[in-house]
Amino acid sequence: MLRVGEIGEAPAARCCSESGDERKNIQEKSGINIAALVGNEQVSEGTDNGDLSSYVSAFIEKEVGNDLKSLKKLDKLIEQMTGSKMQLEEQVLTISSEIPKRIQSALKNAEESKQLLNQFLEQQTHLSSCINNHLLSAQPWMDDLGAMINQIEETERHLAYLKWISQIEELSDFEEILAQLHWPFIATPQSQTVGLSRPTSAPEMYSTLEILFCQLLKLQTSDELLTEPKQLPEKYSLPASPSVILPIQIMLSPLQKRFRYHFRGNRQTNVLSKPEWYLAQILMWIGNHTQFLDEKIQPILDKVCSAVNARLEFSRGLMMLVLEKLASDIPCLLYDDNLFCHLVDEVLLFERELHSVHGYPGTFASCMHILSEETCFQRWLTVERKFALQKMDSMLSSEAAWVSQYEDITDVDEMKVPDCAETFMTLLLVITDRYKNLPIASRKLQFLELQKDLVDDFRIRLTQVMKEETRASLGFRYCAILNAVNYISTVLADWADNVFFLQLQQAALEVFAENNTLSKLQLGQLASMESSVFDDMINLLERLKHDMLTRQVDHVFREVKDTAKLYKKERWLSLPSQSEQAVMSLSSSACPLLLILRDRLLQLEQQLCFSLFKIFWQMLVEKLDVYIYQEIILANHFNEGGAAQLQFDMTRNLFPLFSHYCKRPENYFKHVKEACIVLNLNIGSALLLKDVLQSASEQLTATAALNEVGIYKLAQQDVEILLNLRTNWPNTGK
Repeated sequence: MLRVGEIGEAPAARCCSESGDERKNIQEKSGINIAALVGNEQVSEGTDNGDLSSYVSAFIEKEVGNDLKSLKKLDKLIEQMTGSKMQLEEQVLTISSEIPKRIQSALKNAEESKQLLNQFLEQQTHLSSCINNHLLSAQPWMDDLGAMINQIEETERHLAYLKWISQIEELSDFEEILAQLHWPFIATPQSQTVGLSRPTSAPEMYSTLEILFCQLLKLQTSDELLTEPKQLPEKYSLPASPSVILPIQIMLSPLQKRFRYHFRGNRQTNVLSKPEWYLAQILMWIGNHTQFLDEKIQPILDKVCSAVNARLEFSRGLMMLVLEKLASDIPCLLYDDNLFCHLVDEVLLFERELHSVHGYPGTFASCMHILSEETCFQRWLTVERKFALQKMDSMLSSEAAWVSQYEDITDVDEMKVPDCAETFMTLLLVITDRYKNLPIASRKLQFLELQKDLVDDFRIRLTQVMKEETRASLGFRYCAILNAVNYISTVLADWADNVFFLQLQQAALEVFAENNTLSKLQLGQLASMESSVFDDMINLLERLKHDMLTRQVDHVFREVKDTAKLYKKERWLSLPSQSEQAVMSLSSSACPLLLILRDRLLQLEQQLCFSLFKIFWQMLVEKLDVYIYQEIILANHFNEGGAAQLQFDMTRNLFPLFSHYCKRPENYFKHVKEACIVLNLNIGSALLLKDVLQSASEQLTATAALNEVGIYKLAQQDVEILLNLRTNWPNTGK
């Protein structure tokens, strides 16, 4: 019999054994379902433990345990797990069928996104290129805009600064002090004494003036801020200069307002034909305020060690008014010759007084800078040439053209200058005075060329008149023309040594060197002062002078030859000796020759200037010397009486005709003088000289022998010929 414990234990063990097998079968059949059933969290935890089987066992243990009654739950549990399995399988199938579609859809979306991205990239590239091109094209605008913005910012700063200055000026009692001193002095030159008077409060006023002046002097104003006076365009090439100091600007303000009121717009005082009105006004204002500026303002500047000259600073400020006025007026009258010429004349007079009377420096801006502007300057040159040519026409057509103004004053009339020549050179001198203060060397050189052109034109005119007088080459007008040519040449030669023209020569040298318009030799001559700026003109005038003198000499020489025909045929072989005559007298056949010589010399001495007449008689003597020697002496034979008569005619009559013009006229008749010596040697000396010349083996011996008797010009052969012309040889066979 089984014991209760055994019976109870066996079923329990069997049940346990069965339950273990069943549990194993359940695990084998539905282990996956159980795993799925327990949920993701638990699976995850089991998976993390790495033992899915143990996890399933634990799950069954939990659900069934050791209670046999719990086995009843197995069917229900299996059913649940089977349902779960089927549900999971359906989900797996569903997921397996949907995933490819989703992948395909994702790939399609990715492809579309790629295409869209490529389109975006292309658009980005195109847009980037357009932007770069736009930036490049817009860069100049941006630069200009940036510059304008900078200017605007700078202007804003300036405006702010000006506002401060304006406020400072409003707070100052500087203008009030000037008003108490009756500034400006615009009435008469004596009005400035009002400002120098000493009322009761004068010391206090001048002390206040000094304090305020010094305070204003410390304020700096930018040149860009100065709108009064206006800055002139660069074409006028004004010299760089600082702005007028602020206190002087304030002092100038009422005068500037007054000037613009009277000489702008439709005022009766603003007349183009009357530039002298505003020019005289400026000079008067400078003169009226000079004493006050020198005595009251200059000491203040000196006290603060300022280099500013009050009077010149004041003049410089007023001068800008003139420059503005000229710059605006000149274009309106540029092509009216009379108005323009009048303006230039008045401006030059104004400049002369401004510099000479008021000491205005040549380095400051002046009216000459306005006249040097290209358009104005070329017009000035044209008008200057036009009026100069008109004056030349009138001076040459004048009845007194060839008469000297000083013909009745011997001491003054040495050059015997005809009126036309003196007037012409005065014209050139005036032109020089008009342009010599031009600030630019190239402008001066252009005026110099104008002067040279005028000289050449005048030379041509003189040549034309001279050709009309050629048949009367000894006449008054011909001589006057010759005097004119000589005078012009002489004056130009003097001018060539003038400092002003030497400076122009240096400037021309620099221009020629830059342009390679002259040879190295010509450049060297200019640089060494061997030549001058007038050399070309002087050479042409000298050539004309020489041609005219030659024509006069030839004319007189022809007359001399015509009157010397009888003298040539004189009976030189049969004239009585000196011992046979009580008194030697002039050969009658020589009288016409000497008379014509005397008359022509006197005539030309009166009509030609001293230097020309000297050249004339020396040229004539040279021809006479050769003519008498060759045509009279060498063409004849002489006995003792004939040789003595020839010597008497020459040394006592011909030579003395020229003694008034030189101390030893015989030295100009070397051929005739020495021929007379040879012909009048006594017989012994003549024989000895002849023997020496014939027997001399060396030239030195012959020369010494000739020199011993006073022969220096004639050659040995000439002396031998002259000796053979003597007929008074003794009967010695020689």
